[in-house]
Amino acid sequence: MSTELPSGTAAVSDRNPEPRSFDFFKLIVIAVATVMAIIFTASSMAGAIVSWMPVEAEQQLGKAIVPIYEKTAKPGETQTKLNQLLEGLEQQLPSSNPKRDYQILYFDDPMVNAAAIPGDRILVYRGLLEQVESENELMMVLGHELGHFRNRDHLRGLGNALLYQIAFSTLFGDMGSILGLGASVVESVGRAQFSQQQETQADDVGITLLNQHYGHVAGATDFFDRMGKTNVPDLKWFASHPAPAQRVEQLKKLIRDRQYLIKAKTPMDRFNR
Repeated sequence: MSTELPSGTAAVSDRNPEPRSFDFFKLIVIAVATVMAIIFTASSMAGAIVSWMPVEAEQQLGKAIVPIYEKTAKPGETQTKLNQLLEGLEQQLPSSNPKRDYQILYFDDPMVNAAAIPGDRILVYRGLLEQVESENELMMVLGHELGHFRNRDHLRGLGNALLYQIAFSTLFGDMGSILGLGASVVESVGRAQFSQQQETQADDVGITLLNQHYGHVAGATDFFDRMGKTNVPDLKWFASHPAPAQRVEQLKKLIRDRQYLIKAKTPMDRFNR
């Protein structure tokens, strides 16, 4: 026989309701899974787009980006000397069609950094020149950046950043961010982060060019090793170029395996510091 509850009395369930904290946890899991899916999808799309993009399209992109950096660059004797060094490395590169026109933009800024951007330009900051202790070190850094161009890492980093912003803006309804993508392009190209694999591949190109130019690889690891052990103000290199001890060891292994010679280094005399 069923028992009726008095009027106004709430029914009691035999099953305890799920705590709200559990519902919140499920929302967090769903949110994290969604973010990871966006990142994975954006990275895959960026890789596919970069692989398909012809060099001519990259150079057209550079025409929109490079002038913005040229406005704050400091052309002059230092930039000319840097481009003379870069030309020596370019001569060791295999010929390409269409022809690339690599050039350096120099910035009178204490930031310790260098970066490859679309438009065949390498950004070099005064802080970097103040930290390198030989021309060989500098040439290794420049060769490393040329390696990023060859592997198109700078485009992958830029593509990832832009696709992330598009995806998150669309997901969360922030259309204003999508309209501001032009500013994001400029901000992203100079601070693209690279994976350990991309860094290793760029280092491989750099040390190969260093050996072809000088006939030896003295100074190949000096900058990375020293910067990794010191606390230098305005050091932005490792923000976009991670350089753990493992990376230096990989370079040393390349030197041993390929039996590269190590001779005297060339001083930085051409740069009046």
